[in-house]
Amino acid sequence: MGIFEPFRAIGYITAGGVPFSVQRLGTETFVTVSVGKAFHVYNCAKLNLVLAGPQLPKKIRAIACYKDYTFAAYGSDIAVFKRTDQVATWIRHEEKVNMLYLFGEYVLSADAKGNVFMWAFRGAEPNTEPVGSISLGDKFTPTCIMHPDTYLNKVIVGSEEGPLQLWNISTKKKLYDFNGWNSPVRCCVSSPALDVVAVGCSDGSVHVHNVRYDEELMSFNHQIRGAVTALSFRTDGQPLLASGGSSGVISIWNLEKRRLHSVIREAHDGSIVSLHFFANEPILMSSAADNSIKMWIFDSNDGDARLLRFRSGHSAPPRCIRFYGNGKCILSAGQDRAFRLFSVIQDQQSRELSQWHVAKRAKRLRVKEEEIKLKPVVTFDCAEIRARDWCNVVTCHMDTPQAYVWRLQNFVIGEHVLTPSSSTVTPIKACVISACGNFTILGTEGGWIEKFNLQSGFSRGSYIDTSVAMQCAHDGEVVGLACDATNGALISAGYHGDIKVWNFKTCKLKSRLDVGKSVTKIAFHRPNGLLATVAGDMVLILFDTVSMKMVRRFEGHTDRITDLCFSEDGKWLISSSMDGTLRIWDISLARQIDAMHVDVSITSVSLSPNMDVLATTHVDQNGVYLWVNQSLFSASTNTENYGSGKHVRNVCLPAVSSTERSEEEQVQNSGESYKSSIKPFVMMDHQIPNLVTLSLLPKSQWQSLTNLDIIKVRNKPIEPPKKPEKAPFFLPSVPSLSGEILFEPPARTEETDISTTKNTNHKMSELSSHFSQLLQSCGETKNYLAFTDYLKGLSPSSLDMELRMLQIIDDEESEGLEQRPELQSISSLLDYFIHELSFRNNFEFVQAVLKLFLKAGAPHTRAYMVSNTAGIVAIGLRKWV
Repeated sequence: MGIFEPFRAIGYITAGGVPFSVQRLGTETFVTVSVGKAFHVYNCAKLNLVLAGPQLPKKIRAIACYKDYTFAAYGSDIAVFKRTDQVATWIRHEEKVNMLYLFGEYVLSADAKGNVFMWAFRGAEPNTEPVGSISLGDKFTPTCIMHPDTYLNKVIVGSEEGPLQLWNISTKKKLYDFNGWNSPVRCCVSSPALDVVAVGCSDGSVHVHNVRYDEELMSFNHQIRGAVTALSFRTDGQPLLASGGSSGVISIWNLEKRRLHSVIREAHDGSIVSLHFFANEPILMSSAADNSIKMWIFDSNDGDARLLRFRSGHSAPPRCIRFYGNGKCILSAGQDRAFRLFSVIQDQQSRELSQWHVAKRAKRLRVKEEEIKLKPVVTFDCAEIRARDWCNVVTCHMDTPQAYVWRLQNFVIGEHVLTPSSSTVTPIKACVISACGNFTILGTEGGWIEKFNLQSGFSRGSYIDTSVAMQCAHDGEVVGLACDATNGALISAGYHGDIKVWNFKTCKLKSRLDVGKSVTKIAFHRPNGLLATVAGDMVLILFDTVSMKMVRRFEGHTDRITDLCFSEDGKWLISSSMDGTLRIWDISLARQIDAMHVDVSITSVSLSPNMDVLATTHVDQNGVYLWVNQSLFSASTNTENYGSGKHVRNVCLPAVSSTERSEEEQVQNSGESYKSSIKPFVMMDHQIPNLVTLSLLPKSQWQSLTNLDIIKVRNKPIEPPKKPEKAPFFLPSVPSLSGEILFEPPARTEETDISTTKNTNHKMSELSSHFSQLLQSCGETKNYLAFTDYLKGLSPSSLDMELRMLQIIDDEESEGLEQRPELQSISSLLDYFIHELSFRNNFEFVQAVLKLFLKAGAPHTRAYMVSNTAGIVAIGLRKWV
């Protein structure tokens, strides 16, 4: 086990080019999409995530849904899920499964070789064997499957070669061959009109065909070249057909007038994967290969569509990420020219920062949105201290001589554009925001450094080294800037290896240091003043900016170092490289403490301020991957337990849906002694997997147990109890603490005293309390339901009294340890705690009772355990130790 272990990936909405599956359950409509090796289920009312499926061994190639069941094809197998639990696996295919089609009581699956299997599914448990199969032939590669309405047991299959076939899946016979249009068929859908279907081809044509008479009714051609990849008919009475192509444009065709109705330009940045008109609603849902899903509504007077709601992520790999908002959010800049804010806690709060109404300006200027957006961000910096006052994020863009500011409070780009006043116009390569949040400093490719005020956007001075011939800060490119915590010094690094320290206010040079090698990247830790530099020879060098001396040197990377960052406490330095490794260096120990290797090279890395989550981005990956810091949750803080020296461990990338570790991994990561002391978790029938079950008690009842001593002090009477004024004169009474009238018991006789003495002699060997009797009887059957119900019915004070009665009596002349009833009761109670916590039942109530038990009885138990450890271990208290 290493310091950082895979947690989950965020930023994935759709992936793999797999068409979504839409179904209506009651009054709600749900859409199931593929996100690589897992699937997500969204509620179409707000497009919020309601279910995340588990991770599969391979990427999903096709998906279908029926009520609570989801069918996902990966490789040559098909997994069947009931919600998130896999209940069956269909493994009859020998080739990759490309299509799944839900057809009444059957699920049809087609592979690349033209084999179609029929799986029976009647709403109960799915069968593990197919009920039939169809071979389409060697020269017929299926591309789509469709069922014409009212055609009983019949489906139409389109092919890569162009022809279509009509099959009866009940008799397993081919009924008819359609010649096609000499172009590969990409999609086929049924229309609200009987016997009419629409077929989309690779040449960009859409054919509306009558399958009963094999006649073409009409055809449409896309003006933009590209294949027709998705089709959908509108079902609310309007004769409209929506078609999507590989160019990302959605075309709406009027079937009555047989012409183009409207066009949704730049609907997606990638090829349209699937389209779906909601039943009897003017709403169209679309998904594409650009990692987005959108809903369009046709409610305007001219019949055009407008964007209703959407969910999207990066359509191109992000290249720079930083944690923001105390580790709750991540700022991400990608190659798709988008600047996004991802929420680590709730995915629905993730969004893209606005760039001056890009869609409206692109529509008005009749250009693509990509031409309006800013160029990809190469670096940025943020400060949270002035987030409510003015812009608090500065971005530098590729080949752009200006820097842009952003106001994260409103999620929009700021009103100022920062342009350095250098005589030579060169792109900006570095930026930093001061610790106070009032200033930002920009560094250009030509070596110019200038300070700007974020509130006004005005320049506040330039940093010039008079010894430089060009009258600027550095001879070459400024690769990094850093500002100390007190606004006293500014540190800049040039590409040729010169590091300079400037007076922040006067903009004058204070000191300089020559590394002797070309510097490509720097990282600065403000609290301790350490500066980490990356040289061209893949060596990390740390400098103390106060004394301007080298303090550490780290070697180990074998390829270009892409990013590095300090931990919040300044003890660790984390670096990533194109060799696929992420290394953690301990600055105080001056050595590597852990290293991990992934299959995909890391491009950017960021550690949260709480040091609990590490975020990474990778080559050709559109998501942000999160890793959890295991050292914060382990009992031992010794780094020797994780790794040392040059050992590099191979790990897999985090999954889209976090899953539990297997039992084998748990055994490898834990010792045998730990394995023997922990009971395996057994899920009850009424429990949801991976969750705990609460007791459903009022909050005041179980919270009072943890604060019972405070409540007793608060409720302590101020005055002593008084004798009641009007006591019955004819009945003898005795005083009581509660103020109630207590009558004297009858006089005892000699026979009564003798019997009482006999019972007292056996009180240590018999369990007279109902609490102890019920605990013992439930412990014998390992069913503590009755005992838990009894505890729930007790008041907090009564439960406290029962636990305090389980005290160890210090009696030197007493019998052996195993014969002492109070130890037996304590051991049984500890078994009850272990049982309930292992089964995750009544979680908050058991935690409160356990805390009360440790507070009330622990002092006596600990004192006895010190002198009688061997005996206690013998009777079972070793589980608690």
